[in-house]
Amino acid sequence: MECGPVLPDSLVLEIFLRLPHDAVLRAGLTCRQWLAVSRDEFLWRELFYSYYRIPRSVPRHPSALSWYREFRRLFDCIPCVEVQTLREHTDQVLHLAFSHRGHRFSSCSKDCTVKLWDTERPDGNISLVHSSSMRPLNWGYTQFSQFNPDDSLLLVSGVYLGPHHSSSGEIAVISMENYTLLSRVRNKPYDVFGCWLNETHLISGNLHWIGNMTSCSVLWLNKAFQDIESENVNVVKRLFKIQNINASTIRTVMVAHCRRHDNPDLLLDYEAQSQARREKGEQQHQHQPLFFDLGMSGSEEEEDDEGEEKCHRETNSQSFSSTHLPQPTISGLEQVLHSRRNVGARELQIETHVAQMIGRAYTKAPDSSLIEASESEQGEDQTYLLFTTGSLTYSPHQIGIKRIKPDQMTTSGPVLGEERSSDEFFDSLDHVIDIHGHIIGMGLSPDHRYLYVNSRAWPAGCVISDPMFPPPIAEEIDMHVIDLKNLREERRSLRAHRAFTPNDECFFIFLDVSRDFVASGAEDKHGYIWDRHYNICLARLAHDDVVNSVAFSPADQELLLSASDDSTIKVWRSPRMVRLAQASARQLKPRSLLTSWLMRSRNSALAGGVNGKL
Repeated sequence: MECGPVLPDSLVLEIFLRLPHDAVLRAGLTCRQWLAVSRDEFLWRELFYSYYRIPRSVPRHPSALSWYREFRRLFDCIPCVEVQTLREHTDQVLHLAFSHRGHRFSSCSKDCTVKLWDTERPDGNISLVHSSSMRPLNWGYTQFSQFNPDDSLLLVSGVYLGPHHSSSGEIAVISMENYTLLSRVRNKPYDVFGCWLNETHLISGNLHWIGNMTSCSVLWLNKAFQDIESENVNVVKRLFKIQNINASTIRTVMVAHCRRHDNPDLLLDYEAQSQARREKGEQQHQHQPLFFDLGMSGSEEEEDDEGEEKCHRETNSQSFSSTHLPQPTISGLEQVLHSRRNVGARELQIETHVAQMIGRAYTKAPDSSLIEASESEQGEDQTYLLFTTGSLTYSPHQIGIKRIKPDQMTTSGPVLGEERSSDEFFDSLDHVIDIHGHIIGMGLSPDHRYLYVNSRAWPAGCVISDPMFPPPIAEEIDMHVIDLKNLREERRSLRAHRAFTPNDECFFIFLDVSRDFVASGAEDKHGYIWDRHYNICLARLAHDDVVNSVAFSPADQELLLSASDDSTIKVWRSPRMVRLAQASARQLKPRSLLTSWLMRSRNSALAGGVNGKL
């Protein structure tokens, strides 16, 4: 329908600038003129910055084609609609992990099982395909799992209950072909978790106390399974031996393959974005995307003119009232507390001072800096081992980085120590990043360029006088972003989620990173999703208890899982995907009714023919 007297476009634009985005979309359906104005780039730029409250100094995403489509991406493509709740676990669900293909995921729980789930059913629902109880291995519970690079093996990490109520960690390797147990590896402390180095080798830890406050962490390279060659080839090899002081230990090991840095999913440095966009534009034709692919489908772009922007994804917040039983993550701390009861503070200070002197005298010199190595060895793959550690207190407050050289990536060859001199007992760290707070979670971006770190900050300017009494930690969880290419923290930290447990009960909150988003659990009974480029919180995902873990599907970032102490796993999809699924169901329904009617007509005709013959 066409309007009578036509208002000038400038006046219509001024009116639209004072309307919310949903009113603008509805008004655009009135006539052709209003539709054209409702797609104005200046209009949607203003709506974008005001609605999402983004500083105007932040540029548009480097691959966005228009402000309207970018607004819609953040509004319509966030996995914030709950579509399924999985209740097969009988206790707190602690961790979720997707396969690299995205066709399966695993879940670990206090019920001491690891479960495998199928995400490729024709009806779109997720179903349980296998469950393994680890109690026959004398485990207390399962806490972490990870698929190897080709999705043929699953690493499962848990707490092993030893004699006299002692607890350590253990890693089990399970075949995805027939779900058989291939190997078991001790892992101490249990919050080392373990990780895959490649398709066939995994990394575990061991801890040796050499004093009341001093210990040595040994990181081991393990072959995931034994075969015919095992009689002549080592199945385990010591990788690194690192000194710990002030009751700290190495935990949360993970591997970053930095060969992917040349093709980043996203650059968080705005100046680097602009430079990369200019360079990309000079190399490519104008009809090709300048930078990253946001993944919007063509069929969805056709729906833009229909004004279907009706998603309300902010769920009602719930008060935190129930008491949470924390997942223990301070392995060996009880031993330290017990041993220091009969040791005075002066003796402990002397021990730390002596340990530092021994460390300086008997530690192998570090290699050249990681940045220099990466610049001088262009084209060579770089592999880094990342882990949490500390130097001031037992609480993990630093990120240690150690380069793994190519000759160290196999159990064959010389073991640790053969290439050392007599006065090189410990390995040094290649780089250390201090977070100035208690680290409670880490996650890598898919391109391994950025490390996202959950931490609870210490008070500014605090001084630690006793390593067994770290500073009080904040209730707010900060998410730091570290660029592993230049080893510096990028931009400001993300903050929206909360934790409440004190220092000595602080437990892990697993986070996950997709191409465009980052998500995390929290103790306030919600999961959270942020946009990586704009640094803003986009959605809150409600549970009935603490959210321990979240996981994006690597095949589709519009699918997210969340695991909670309420013993459930929730499945979240984007409003766009939900709408497409509903439209597909509506299209299939008339066809099924028509088929049923034709079959009834055919059966009636056949019955009539038979009756006529009779």
